[in-house]
Parts: sequence; structure tokens; C-alpha cells
Amino acid sequence: MTTYAVQDPRTGELVASYPTATDTEVAAAVSAADEAFGSWGRTSSVADRASLLLRVAQLHEERAGELAGAIVREMGKPEEQAIGEVGFSALIYRYYAEHAAQFLADEPIALLGGTGTAVVRRAPVGVLLGIMPWNFPVYQVARFAAPNLAAGNTILLKHAPQCPGSAALQEQIFVDAGLPEGAYVNIYATDEQVADVIADPRVQGVSLTGSERAGAAVAEIAGRNLKKVVLELGGSDPFLVLGADDLDATVEAAVDARTYNTGQACNAGKRFIVLEHLYDDFVDRFARRLAELDLAAPLASQTAAATLSDQVDRAVAAGATLVPGAGEWDRAFVPAGVLVGVTPDNPVLREELFGPVAMVLRAGSEDEAVAMANDTPYGLGSYVFTPDPEQAARVADRLDVGMVFVNGVNADGVELPFGGVKRSGFGRELGRYGIEEFVNKKLIRTVRPG
Repeated sequence: MTTYAVQDPRTGELVASYPTATDTEVAAAVSAADEAFGSWGRTSSVADRASLLLRVAQLHEERAGELAGAIVREMGKPEEQAIGEVGFSALIYRYYAEHAAQFLADEPIALLGGTGTAVVRRAPVGVLLGIMPWNFPVYQVARFAAPNLAAGNTILLKHAPQCPGSAALQEQIFVDAGLPEGAYVNIYATDEQVADVIADPRVQGVSLTGSERAGAAVAEIAGRNLKKVVLELGGSDPFLVLGADDLDATVEAAVDARTYNTGQACNAGKRFIVLEHLYDDFVDRFARRLAELDLAAPLASQTAAATLSDQVDRAVAAGATLVPGAGEWDRAFVPAGVLVGVTPDNPVLREELFGPVAMVLRAGSEDEAVAMANDTPYGLGSYVFTPDPEQAARVADRLDVGMVFVNGVNADGVELPFGGVKRSGFGRELGRYGIEEFVNKKLIRTVRPG
């Protein structure tokens, strides 16, 4: 049985628990979303939906403290970062409110022959299910909900079991913003109930952000029921250091890439691949900077910390060396650290380390660095640091990933598509591409009489 509960990651104390939905409640939620689609998706205008999404953005801003407090309690995020997450989420709702009409406008097609016209009209598809993770409890919801509500779809939202408080607060925002009943419905569903929701013929698609295992399970159920899926899964993003006019600045970027959200981000820099002539200096400076950090925040749970600890132990047992950061491992509190000497046969090399522990790998050439970067089952994001713009463009083209950031970190934006390839999933969120995933691109071809 899935348990929805807030457990303080700092102490392990149970703060609050929420009742799991009954089968009857889940069925009623699906019915409400389906009924709401009749008005929200079929008769409301883009302008009407946009005005309500703008109010959703405003309510996120007005209730930033309350939402951030829930994030801190549920998964231990530093308060300043939690406030930033809510602010970025508000920007997402505002972005789609302001651009939905442009993104959903009819698209004329130039005919190669014949008379009349052809146009592609973007229409909503119906009820969608979103399955969200715990590491960004508000931002991940915004990425899914904002474009799809703007398009006219209705939303069933199943949040991570440890984030029931922020889930309830967000549902209340949609109610208070004036969306019709059923347009956005939070469900505290079990895994078994989620499978039934995906199979329901009234549900037209599902979007999941989470683990590779969860994505595979959801995709299997969706495939059996011929439902479209968007999956944003794990990552082991390479951070390539190919040259540096200012190595200290590159190291600072590496620290940010590895430790933001205490290292619990799918697109965090995780494997730092450094050319031979910079390797020793980079490792020395990187390890010293990480050792100076007082992260002051736990991982999201003691279970998450135990998982990371096991990965580090296995890496060391296979021949790697851990250069530890400041402090001791204490329940969910994990000091930052660096793993060096991770050989190609080390099993941890192809795993995702979800926490503030980095792997630093030595490359003898640009070609070897690219080969090492691509030698992973994941393909989400990547980082390329070099003062040579031609090298940056060349390497960016060769990386098997969904995103490349050159000479910068934390450069995401509401207008930029987010997503990956390989076992990091498929589909895109944010930007124009985020609103394209769950719309019916309907061709209307009119032939002129005579």
C-alpha cells in the first residue's frame, strides 16, 4: 500500500500523513477530469485559459513562503532554493499564459498542387495523468501542468508519496485561481490505482518524471493500452573540461553543477571528464572546494542517503578512491566528495549518483573525452567547458544527449526545451516543444469547388 506522509529528512520524524485515495475516489477523479474537458478543452478559448493560468502564476508568487515551507519539510531543500523553485514555477505558468495563443495558432501549409487550403489546427486530446517526483515538488508539476492546461487538456496529478502537502497546496491554487472543477485534480493514488487510471479509455496520455524503473513500468502499461507517454528519467550528465582560461571559475561551475539541490537533480553534472593536462590541478581544486562546503541540508530521506552510501562503498571496493568532503555521514546528511580512479569496469561508472558525490575521470584527448561522455546508458544533459568556440560546437554535435550547455551551468529557462535520449526518456517539456506533446495536430484540407 502506498503511504502518503511527510517525514522530516533531518530527523526521520513523521510530520503528517494523508489518507490514500479509495478506488471510488480515484474513479470519481477520472470522471471529474473527463467531464471538465467538455468545457475546459472544447468550449473555452485560449484567452480564457491563459487568464486563469496567469492567476495561477500570481498565486504561486503570493504563496511562495507557504509552498517553499512545504518543500523544505518534505525533502529537505535549503529554503533559499525552495523559494527559487516556486518563483521559477510561477514563471512557467506566466510563460504559457503569455505564449499559448502563439503556440496553438493554426499553421497554414503551402500546397504543392490542387486548389483550396490546408491548415494544421492544434487541439487538446483530453484527460492526462502526471506522475511527479520528490526532488522538485512544485517545479515538476508546473512543467507538466502549465502547457497542457493552456492547450485545453485536463490534469490528474499523482505526486510522490513524500510530497502530499505541497500536492494539496498546489491543487488549492488551481481551485482559488478559478479553474473549473475537474480541470486539475490531485489524487493520492496507489501504484495499482495508477495502472488502472492509465488503462482507462478516458485518459489519453501520461507524463512521468522519475526513476528509470518507474518509467519502464509506466511505459509498459501505457503501451499495452496505446497511450502516449512522455518520460523524463535519470541522468549521469558528463561535465567535460577541455580547456580553461580561468580554471577556478570552471571549478566553481563544477561545484554548482554537482551540489545544487544537494546533488539531487537528474540533470546535475555527475561525471567530470577532464583532459590530461588539467586533470591533477582540477581534482585538487575541486576536492578542496567541495571540502569547504557546508551543505547544511540533508538528502531527501535516510533511504536516499543509504543508497548513495552503498554506491560509494561499491565504487571503493572496485578500486576507486573517495576524497571526502567536510563532515561525517549522519542519517540523511551527506558531505560532498570526489571519487577518483573509477575504472571502466567499475559498476558505479554507469549508475546515477543522486547526491553530492562526483566522479572525476581522466581523458587523454578530445576524442577520448567524447567517447567517455557517451559511454553511459543515459542521455539527458551535458556540460562542455572550453575557451575554444569551434571545439565547443564540434563536441556539442558529437554528444548523445538531449541538452548541451557550453561554459555555463544553471542556464535552464522556461523557453528552453528539457528532455533526453536513450534511457533518460523521450519527449520534451518547457518552451514551445512542451506544449506540442499532448495536442492533436489536426489537418483540415479544404478543396475549392470548381
